[in-house]
Amino acid sequence: MEKSAGGCPVEAAVKLIGGKWKIVILYQLVTNGPKRFNELRRIFPEVTQRMLTLQLRELEEDGLINRKVYHEVPPKVEYSVSELGQSLHQVLLHIQDWGLYYLDQKAAKN
Repeated sequence: MEKSAGGCPVEAAVKLIGGKWKIVILYQLVTNGPKRFNELRRIFPEVTQRMLTLQLRELEEDGLINRKVYHEVPPKVEYSVSELGQSLHQVLLHIQDWGLYYLDQKAAKN
């Protein structure tokens, strides 16, 4: 495998979307549009509030999602996919397809 000047491109990609929840958060935002924090909590009840906050913060710092704060009472914060994050759309759909294939293969063995 050839490395670019900045290191391994696969390593760079995994660093950005790795982590237990990042890729599924991105998938939700890419396929279903902007979500508020509590909407994401309902979609992923297994994730703790702290972990969701950390994952969202990292995705925002890496430029994959946008965080928009509406100045109203009560405060409203909405997360959406950035232009860079949107570039992962086809990749996420391929991962979804592979996941379906895997689950079908697993079910066929049982």
